[in-house]
Amino acid sequence: MLKLLHFADAHIDMTNYGSHDPETGLPERVMDFLRSLDTIIQAAIDEKVDLVIFAGDAYKDRSPAPTFQREWGRRLMRLSKAGIPTILLTGNHDISPSQRKAHAMQEFDTLAPDHISVVSNLRLLTPDDLEGLPIQVLAIPWITRAGVMQSIIAGETVEEDPLRVIENSVSEWINFALAETDPELPIILTAHASVAGAKLGNEQEIKIGRDVILPLSLVCNPRFDYVALGHIHRHQDLNLGSHPPVVYPGSIERVDFGEVNEEKGFVIANIEKGHTSYEWRKLPIRKFIDRSITLVDELNVNDKLIAAMPSQEELKDAVVRLKITYPQGFEVLIDEARLHTYAKDAFEFKLHKNSVSEARSRLPDGQVTSSLSPLELLDWYWNEKHEDEGERKRLQTIAQNLINQIQSGEE
Repeated sequence: MLKLLHFADAHIDMTNYGSHDPETGLPERVMDFLRSLDTIIQAAIDEKVDLVIFAGDAYKDRSPAPTFQREWGRRLMRLSKAGIPTILLTGNHDISPSQRKAHAMQEFDTLAPDHISVVSNLRLLTPDDLEGLPIQVLAIPWITRAGVMQSIIAGETVEEDPLRVIENSVSEWINFALAETDPELPIILTAHASVAGAKLGNEQEIKIGRDVILPLSLVCNPRFDYVALGHIHRHQDLNLGSHPPVVYPGSIERVDFGEVNEEKGFVIANIEKGHTSYEWRKLPIRKFIDRSITLVDELNVNDKLIAAMPSQEELKDAVVRLKITYPQGFEVLIDEARLHTYAKDAFEFKLHKNSVSEARSRLPDGQVTSSLSPLELLDWYWNEKHEDEGERKRLQTIAQNLINQIQSGEE
């Protein structure tokens, strides 16, 4: 049995909330991401895992600041010093669209520290590549469209859609690589990619480039014993209860309010040929609290806004957002200073105001209210409210019956 730690989508340089830590000089949100990374690294060392797979996206973009590269490197070198074979897959946030530019984890390729392998091209890793571990790994990093476009221009394929070319090429490569594997040893597929049927997370907001979509049937091949995915930030098993597990561990921290309801974590898997069990480990991350309120009258506006907020104990050290929707004239009634004072113990408080003005509906040119019957006015009103035709007819029938009852003197 082989013990694997699988994590992905670290994005350690997200700095969208908070200020800087006075001791380290690092943004406080970066410290949150690094604490999660520390927990993962420590778990790998304490539990003496045989292999670590990082399934891509170390940073938020392709050109991380040297300070963030230093912090990532310090933690990865702990795995190297512990003698744990580690596979680093390049993700879409780690690479440049230009084939000539270095990727964000290039220093591990250049300096070649012990026990760490960076995979930036399709590759089959055998026990010889993994220090004798009785495992085989098919590794699929994020694939750029630049090289694919060159093959289309050169006439090497009749397919004109680069994404389709990539999907076809990956499928062909997986079939070829499987033919080269030892049937007696377990096989892991790892990929930084979207798989059909996956529930999307907020990476849709921060992703770079269009997605290649791998067919679910391709990754659910029973010849695989575990599928270690990255790229989608929401934890999920796309083959739950069946073999092989097809797992996105999710990102290691929430990147923003698009992930407010998502827990974050990593995976510890026990892999055997034909059988794998795994545990998803929840990380202790910073709270995000999202509240909203719509104001409809002018009475006690600020009391209502405070009531819509979490308790002061609940918001302590949390990233909090309050979304207020209100008629345009209510702007002067909102006491922002009072709201910020109430939320002073939050890690960060965001106030989103959305004023709306109700445009009065107008009759078509040449028509006045007095020229239309009540039923005609109602039908025009339903149409303005975008009711479908069937619903309009139903409402008109009810209205006609009411008018008939009134006209006939019925109760």
